[in-house]
Amino acid sequence: MQDQFQSWASQTPELRKTTLKMIHKAGSGHPGGSLSLIEILMSLLGDNGVMDIDPKDPLKAHRDRLVLSKGHGVPALYAIMSSIGYDITQDELMSLRQMGSRLQGHPDRARLPYMEASTGSLGQGLSISQGLAMAYKADSINHRIFCIVGDGEIQEGQIWEAAMSSAHYKLDNLSVIVDYNKGQIDGPVSEVMGLEPLKEKWTSFGWNTVEVDGHNYNELYDALKNKSKGAPQCVIAHTLKGKGVDFMEHPTNWHGRSPSDEELKLALEKIDLSHPIGV
Repeated sequence: MQDQFQSWASQTPELRKTTLKMIHKAGSGHPGGSLSLIEILMSLLGDNGVMDIDPKDPLKAHRDRLVLSKGHGVPALYAIMSSIGYDITQDELMSLRQMGSRLQGHPDRARLPYMEASTGSLGQGLSISQGLAMAYKADSINHRIFCIVGDGEIQEGQIWEAAMSSAHYKLDNLSVIVDYNKGQIDGPVSEVMGLEPLKEKWTSFGWNTVEVDGHNYNELYDALKNKSKGAPQCVIAHTLKGKGVDFMEHPTNWHGRSPSDEELKLALEKIDLSHPIGV
């Protein structure tokens, strides 16, 4: 897989630039938490990635499913979907958040049916994912459900209800990935409501839990590729908000604001000068 990881890493600078251009054009959005997701999403969706999907037949009955519970990170998902062959053109990407666009600021299943859930009301995506996993079990469908949650998001009580019940039903076809970028809209996660010891919490709820570098393809792929046995899986992915643009790599400064013209120009230059991320 090393050649594949190199290939993913070679694609991600353009994906980061596209994501920032979309948010800049919209005049609003969440650059920090979108950029922290890129390697996680590429590990799942990229060529020879973990998930069994077909961009040319995105609604095929038997497929792996991804629920982006932290819906504000969807610009990164749109950019990657466009790059791997979903019916989202480069021109459409620049319609992010515009009235009537399919590409809303949070996933909208009514406009894009291959978005597995309309998310953005934080804390709900894991419950939806649990329901999908239970349905696959009931129908003997041997595919997997992946759910990406934010670290601030998992302060919601509904997350822990789903964590408890998913373990109770032994949903080993369910994997949750925590984008642990350490920041949320109100401040650093550790100050708003600390999560540690996070691995021990998920483990105590009955999940097979691992911690990885969320910007390292070896670690992400190894953790996600093999289906968990007898229990749901939690992958705690340590990431940086704004990853790839040094002045955006801050837990709170770039949570929810669009770059100015000058900031975008500088960010694109920084991405061009940065070392490959992921390998």
